[in-house]
Amino acid sequence: MSDIETIGDIPVDQPKSAPEDRGENGPFDEAEASPVRPYVDLGGVKILPREGLHLRLEIEEESKRVVAIGLDYANSTLQVQPFAAPRSSGLWHEIRDQISDQIAKQGGTTTLREGPFGPELLAQIPVASATATPGTTRLARFIGVDGPRWFLRGVIAGEGAVNADAAAAVEDLFRSIVVVRGTTPMPPRDLIPLRMPADPAGDTTTGV
Repeated sequence: MSDIETIGDIPVDQPKSAPEDRGENGPFDEAEASPVRPYVDLGGVKILPREGLHLRLEIEEESKRVVAIGLDYANSTLQVQPFAAPRSSGLWHEIRDQISDQIAKQGGTTTLREGPFGPELLAQIPVASATATPGTTRLARFIGVDGPRWFLRGVIAGEGAVNADAAAAVEDLFRSIVVVRGTTPMPPRDLIPLRMPADPAGDTTTGV
């Protein structure tokens, strides 16, 4: 997306969009997470290590800040970003429209469908590469969950966008994420700060 840190000027009176069992099965708020699980602390999110999972930090070149977390798992990629949100209303309904508009401007298409987290977008995105055949597209799933004072956006590509078994594995990974909103006042739609883990060498399964 063209603006990775904030999400436009969006009305904040929409209902929250989240699975009914979010509080029990995730994605979790920090207050809901198990205190004894060995999470990798990345600031705005915590990731639970598992075999075969590799973690990448996506850095904004100009500011050198971490602006997204990339997770490679089950022959798929999952990009996640946590955003500040209002306490009583959600962001996902309006953000879906914005994503659809942005992809349409790139010459792609989106289909709204019901997924395991609620409404999601299945996108056909043109591949912008000098070596790609003209008209080549890639599939991606845009998912989102409104939590208490936060919104978590995910983008699934690779096998998780087309294969049911891989999709289930990546969805379980997304469910296990903990969002750390913190107490610092933040405008809705601002990216919750992310950071390098305190001990990058502490767990090789993360690929950090």
